[in-house]
Amino acid sequence: MATQQPPQPSLYERLGGIYSIAVVVDDFIDRVMADARLNANPAVNEAHHKVPPAGFKYLVTEMVGWASGGPQKYTGRSMRDAHQHLNITPKEWEAFMDDFQQTLEKFKVPAGEQAELKAIVQSTYGDIVIGEG
Repeated sequence: MATQQPPQPSLYERLGGIYSIAVVVDDFIDRVMADARLNANPAVNEAHHKVPPAGFKYLVTEMVGWASGGPQKYTGRSMRDAHQHLNITPKEWEAFMDDFQQTLEKFKVPAGEQAELKAIVQSTYGDIVIGEG
Protein backbone atom coordinates (compact mmCIF):
# COMPACT_ATOMS: atom_id res chain seq x y z
CA MET A 1 0.00 0.00 0.00
CA ALA A 2 1.45 3.37 -1.03
CA THR A 3 1.95 5.89 1.71
CA GLN A 4 0.34 9.20 1.10
CA GLN A 5 2.66 12.20 0.88
CA PRO A 6 1.80 14.96 3.34
CA PRO A 7 0.49 18.03 1.52
CA GLN A 8 3.13 20.61 0.60
CA PRO A 9 2.83 23.73 2.78
CA SER A 10 1.43 26.72 0.88
CA LEU A 11 3.78 29.40 -0.42
CA TYR A 12 2.28 31.63 2.28
CA GLU A 13 3.39 29.18 4.99
CA ARG A 14 6.82 28.67 3.42
CA LEU A 15 7.34 32.45 3.36
CA GLY A 16 6.67 32.61 7.10
CA GLY A 17 3.16 34.08 7.06
CA ILE A 18 1.95 37.67 7.00
CA TYR A 19 4.56 39.09 9.39
CA SER A 20 7.45 37.91 7.21
CA ILE A 21 5.65 38.99 4.04
CA ALA A 22 5.02 42.46 5.53
CA VAL A 23 8.72 42.94 6.34
CA VAL A 24 9.73 42.06 2.78
CA VAL A 25 7.01 44.27 1.25
CA ASP A 26 8.09 47.17 3.49
CA ASP A 27 11.65 47.00 2.13
CA PHE A 28 10.50 46.42 -1.46
CA ILE A 29 8.07 49.37 -1.56
CA ASP A 30 10.67 51.70 -0.04
CA ARG A 31 13.08 50.55 -2.76
CA VAL A 32 10.53 50.98 -5.58
CA MET A 33 9.34 54.40 -4.43
CA ALA A 34 12.91 55.74 -4.34
CA ASP A 35 14.02 54.15 -7.64
CA ALA A 36 15.12 56.91 -10.03
CA ARG A 37 14.61 54.52 -12.98
CA LEU A 38 10.89 54.36 -12.12
CA ASN A 39 10.47 57.96 -10.98
CA ALA A 40 11.85 59.18 -14.32
CA ASN A 41 8.31 58.42 -15.57
CA PRO A 42 6.36 61.56 -14.48
CA ALA A 43 3.11 59.64 -13.94
CA VAL A 44 4.85 57.05 -11.74
CA ASN A 45 6.70 59.76 -9.81
CA GLU A 46 3.42 61.60 -9.16
CA ALA A 47 1.71 58.38 -8.03
CA HIS A 48 4.62 57.55 -5.72
CA HIS A 49 4.27 60.93 -4.03
CA LYS A 50 0.46 61.04 -3.96
CA VAL A 51 -0.13 57.73 -2.18
CA PRO A 52 0.97 57.39 1.46
CA PRO A 53 3.60 54.61 1.57
CA ALA A 54 1.94 52.92 4.56
CA GLY A 55 -1.34 52.43 2.68
CA PHE A 56 0.45 51.20 -0.42
CA LYS A 57 2.45 48.72 1.68
CA TYR A 58 -0.75 47.54 3.36
CA LEU A 59 -2.44 46.74 0.03
CA VAL A 60 0.65 45.02 -1.41
CA THR A 61 1.03 42.96 1.79
CA GLU A 62 -2.64 42.00 1.60
CA MET A 63 -2.26 41.04 -2.06
CA VAL A 64 0.87 38.93 -1.51
CA GLY A 65 -0.80 37.18 1.43
CA TRP A 66 -3.84 36.39 -0.70
CA ALA A 67 -1.85 35.41 -3.83
CA SER A 68 0.47 33.10 -1.86
CA GLY A 69 -2.37 31.13 -0.28
CA GLY A 70 -2.90 33.02 2.97
CA PRO A 71 -6.26 33.94 4.51
CA GLN A 72 -6.09 37.59 3.40
CA LYS A 73 -8.45 39.04 0.80
CA TYR A 74 -7.09 41.71 -1.54
CA THR A 75 -9.28 44.82 -1.27
CA GLY A 76 -7.45 47.21 -3.62
CA ARG A 77 -8.18 48.13 -7.21
CA SER A 78 -7.41 45.75 -10.07
CA MET A 79 -3.88 45.90 -11.45
CA ARG A 80 -5.23 47.33 -14.71
CA ASP A 81 -7.23 50.07 -12.97
CA ALA A 82 -4.34 50.97 -10.68
CA HIS A 83 -1.69 51.15 -13.43
CA GLN A 84 -3.25 51.89 -16.84
CA HIS A 85 -2.73 55.67 -16.55
CA LEU A 86 0.96 55.30 -15.61
CA ASN A 87 2.26 54.33 -19.06
CA ILE A 88 4.72 51.82 -17.58
CA THR A 89 7.20 50.58 -20.17
CA PRO A 90 8.89 47.17 -20.42
CA LYS A 91 12.15 48.87 -19.35
CA GLU A 92 10.46 50.24 -16.21
CA TRP A 93 9.04 46.77 -15.51
CA GLU A 94 12.60 45.39 -15.67
CA ALA A 95 13.72 48.01 -13.10
CA PHE A 96 10.78 47.04 -10.86
CA MET A 97 11.72 43.34 -11.13
CA ASP A 98 15.36 44.21 -10.38
CA ASP A 99 14.20 45.98 -7.20
CA PHE A 100 12.14 42.89 -6.34
CA GLN A 101 15.17 40.63 -6.85
CA GLN A 102 17.32 42.84 -4.61
CA THR A 103 14.73 42.65 -1.82
CA LEU A 104 14.34 38.87 -2.17
CA GLU A 105 18.12 38.46 -1.92
CA LYS A 106 18.38 40.82 1.06
CA PHE A 107 15.97 38.59 3.00
CA LYS A 108 17.52 35.36 1.68
CA VAL A 109 14.24 34.08 0.25
CA PRO A 110 14.99 30.54 -1.04
CA ALA A 111 15.22 30.07 -4.83
CA GLY A 112 12.06 27.95 -5.10
CA GLU A 113 9.94 30.52 -3.27
CA GLN A 114 11.57 33.33 -5.28
CA ALA A 115 10.53 31.58 -8.50
CA GLU A 116 6.93 31.19 -7.28
CA LEU A 117 6.73 34.82 -6.17
CA LYS A 118 8.19 36.07 -9.45
CA ALA A 119 5.66 33.97 -11.39
CA ILE A 120 2.83 35.60 -9.41
CA VAL A 121 4.22 39.09 -10.12
CA GLN A 122 4.90 38.24 -13.78
CA SER A 123 1.25 37.19 -14.20
CA THR A 124 0.27 40.87 -13.76
CA TYR A 125 2.56 42.11 -16.57
CA GLY A 126 -0.21 42.37 -19.17
CA ASP A 127 -2.36 44.53 -16.88
CA ILE A 128 0.48 46.85 -15.86
CA VAL A 129 2.81 47.39 -18.81
CA ILE A 130 1.85 49.25 -21.97
CA GLY A 131 3.00 47.88 -25.32
CA GLU A 132 6.65 48.14 -26.34
CA GLY A 133 7.70 51.64 -25.48
